[in-house]
Amino acid sequence: MFLAVVHRGAILALIVFVLPASAHAAGYITPFLGFNFGGDSANCIALTNCQEKRANWGVSAATIRGVVGFEQELAYAPDFFGQAAGESNGVLTVMTNVLVIIPAGRVNPYGLIGVGLIRPHVKLDAASLAVDKNAVGWDIGGGVNVFLTNHLGVRGDVRHIKTMKDVSLGGLFSTEQLDFWRASVGLTFRF
Repeated sequence: MFLAVVHRGAILALIVFVLPASAHAAGYITPFLGFNFGGDSANCIALTNCQEKRANWGVSAATIRGVVGFEQELAYAPDFFGQAAGESNGVLTVMTNVLVIIPAGRVNPYGLIGVGLIRPHVKLDAASLAVDKNAVGWDIGGGVNVFLTNHLGVRGDVRHIKTMKDVSLGGLFSTEQLDFWRASVGLTFRF
């Protein structure tokens, strides 16, 4: 299944960048802040039912040509599994996404789907034990960019992120697929 998705994505990329487009290519960089909820997120059951929001942060870079684009995103969620004395943990995600954008002037809603690396880690200081695990995962979601000027906008985004296989951190945490949602807001710089 993974190879089929990569194969289809490569064909789509070839079509998008070989065929002439009616609009010129644009680039975006968006640093963002957010929080995780649902699924394996340790504290927030849902987007609106969240007592203690633990921040995550990241940056995405995208190129858009017409209504299709590609995004590379790097995000980190510290204390993903909760907080405890003598322990640190988090989840790093590095995702490559295909975007479909509805260019409506200064308001640009979009949807996305992609694959990438999801890397949870746990470190127990007292036992001098550190466990990291690389996993292939996917994400799907959407959001909206609202441009205040030609080069500066505000982005709101919600994504569902999940590993393709079970993830075990040495029996310390989940031995099932890592599965959570992320809501974020950021500044979009268009060039």
